[in-house]
Amino acid sequence: MADHGNGGQANEDTLERALGRAWTDDRAWNLLTNLTELPHRMGGSAGERRAAESVRAALEDAGLADVQVDEFPMQCWERGSTTLTVLGGDGSDSTTSTADGTDTARLEREFDALALPYSPAASVEGPLVDVGYGTPKEIAAADLQDAIAVASTTTPPEQRFVHRMETFGHALEAGSTAFIFANHVPGQLPPTGALTFNTEAAAPGVGVSAETHDWLTEYAERGTRTRVRVDAETTAGSSQNVHGTVGPDTDEEVLVVAHYDGHDISEAALDNGCGIATAVAASAILESIADDLACQVRIAGVGCEEIGLLGAEALAEGADLESVRAVVNVDGAGRFRNLRALSHGSESLADLAADVASDAGQPLGHDPDPHPFSDHWPFLRAGVPSLQLHSEPPEGRERGRGWGHTTADTRDKVDPRNLREHAMLTALLVRALTRAEIPRTDADELRDQLREQEYEPGMRAADIWPPGWD
Repeated sequence: MADHGNGGQANEDTLERALGRAWTDDRAWNLLTNLTELPHRMGGSAGERRAAESVRAALEDAGLADVQVDEFPMQCWERGSTTLTVLGGDGSDSTTSTADGTDTARLEREFDALALPYSPAASVEGPLVDVGYGTPKEIAAADLQDAIAVASTTTPPEQRFVHRMETFGHALEAGSTAFIFANHVPGQLPPTGALTFNTEAAAPGVGVSAETHDWLTEYAERGTRTRVRVDAETTAGSSQNVHGTVGPDTDEEVLVVAHYDGHDISEAALDNGCGIATAVAASAILESIADDLACQVRIAGVGCEEIGLLGAEALAEGADLESVRAVVNVDGAGRFRNLRALSHGSESLADLAADVASDAGQPLGHDPDPHPFSDHWPFLRAGVPSLQLHSEPPEGRERGRGWGHTTADTRDKVDPRNLREHAMLTALLVRALTRAEIPRTDADELRDQLREQEYEPGMRAADIWPPGWD
């Protein structure tokens, strides 16, 4: 393995020994087990607080210094009951069937549905309108005034992935009074996911399974109406970030973040139990080679990513961002075999990641384009170079979250060897970053890149376009 700077043979020998021990290190699997045994890790909940304690203990066990738990305020959302009912036509008895003989006027059918976080308590009824993938063009072409929109969780492969919040925002702008988010992955798995960030949404939204979606597209064609009822509550609460340091006490640092929260309907093993477990295992490797690090490294487990990147926002707000040389966001690593580095517009980060992977003899995919939907965003928009580590299912699987954000996001789908290997690559990347000079991200260039990908309309619809970029 090549030497990326000073340190000499002794440091290389120490690194090799640390990587050798990592092959049999069970700390990632043990932390994942502790997290997935909890009832859930929804932001602001008692379960999330217990998860933070598990992360704190794991960082201390890895040997990190000055491990702290920092509280921050947030809006806590709790779900009650949810019903979704398809009703016949306009409720009139004047027509009892469509041209193909199917009865619509007397139809009344209830489907399983899940309220989406920050959905308000509400009861809404209106015509059901299928907007396909929920792309801006599809929404613009539909008549959604006073209607209930239903959209898929995936996006056509020839275009960028459109986030749920964008689709919801566009639907509301078009006049929709409620939103139905339909899974594209079979298995009777209604998906969840926040409608807005840290505030109650303007209209209710629910998730339904792929099987229910099949019926809803037909009922939309028949001209049926739908009733959505949500019981939920949003109240003031708090969450916490957990962080510690390794390496020399320097003014500058490399920051590694991974969110440990998850949605309340699942074990949240893949999203993001794997990520925080990978980061903690990497921290143990970094502690073993602390003398070989050129600057301080801070490892942070952040809360409330799923409902607004709230932990990352709090961490960024309390940090001297000029002293943060780079951020490594471990969101998605450890899930599947195929690790990818998202360099968010930084050619220097892309080159560094490629060099580290080549030296290690390990494959590493690459995506150069920036996006705003994970914990790197509060840092990236402030100019901090950001590298996200993600992993994707094998080629041929459908796009989207797969089992994520559903009850199927469970520990049995995790391979411990992926956690170990991705932890080693994470540690090697962080080690290299402590020795590298990565140019700051230019705000104008970042804004232009997001505009080129047509993010701006969706980010404005989701109310996350930075105000200074107008």
